[in-house]
Amino acid sequence: MKKLAVILFVFMFSISYGEETKKVVVDLKTGDIKKFKFYLLSGLTSMAEYYKNRLEELKAVVVIHGDAYKFFIKDIKNSPYKNDKELVKNQKELGERLKNLVQIYNVRFEMCEIGMKNKKIPKSSLYPFVKLSYSAGVSLVNWQNKGYAYLPIH
Repeated sequence: MKKLAVILFVFMFSISYGEETKKVVVDLKTGDIKKFKFYLLSGLTSMAEYYKNRLEELKAVVVIHGDAYKFFIKDIKNSPYKNDKELVKNQKELGERLKNLVQIYNVRFEMCEIGMKNKKIPKSSLYPFVKLSYSAGVSLVNWQNKGYAYLPIH
């Protein structure tokens, strides 16, 4: 009987806290490293921690296009961004922080394949956690139709 009471208590507690999963799709278009660090790396981490501290889950998808491609390339020296000194200087830190978003907060990163091809970025130069999508527009529509709130970072 005590086991049943404990199970019922745990079930009721889990219903009253963390009832709802929050969902966000980030429209990442900026190539500005300061905006990228502040709004995506710090902002998304802060948002995930906010919900985690309230026993709620945040599901986050980041759709990469525009000038943001450069932040997701592991092999900068063999990319169109090899002459971006600030990017080269910060690349290791950025890569680690992105990897942490994936490992700690289960953030999904999707890159627009059309734009990637136009910029001549080979798939092999991307971080392994980056998924390809047909286009940014299609991804944004699909995620929003699944109930994900839209958050632009331009």
